[in-house]
Amino acid sequence: MELKLEVPDYNIESGISYNWERNFVIETSYRNGQIQIKANKEGLISLANHLLNLAQESVPTGHHMHFDDINSLDDGSVELIIEKI
Repeated sequence: MELKLEVPDYNIESGISYNWERNFVIETSYRNGQIQIKANKEGLISLANHLLNLAQESVPTGHHMHFDDINSLDDGSVELIIEKI
């Protein structure tokens, strides 16, 4: 399978630009010491794009993405923070 993603260039003034696939679904939970991420195809592609976005050389160390049930995740999801080290 070949999939092409357009990863927006990082801009120091405006930060990371997110490309979300239409109809994405992402749900996160924490149970018994485990973090679980559930997503449909569109959600997985969106997350892959975001991770590639964060991996850009121009994105500074310490920069992070913050998602929660008010911002992109399904209702009841736990916060998800992904930080570049």
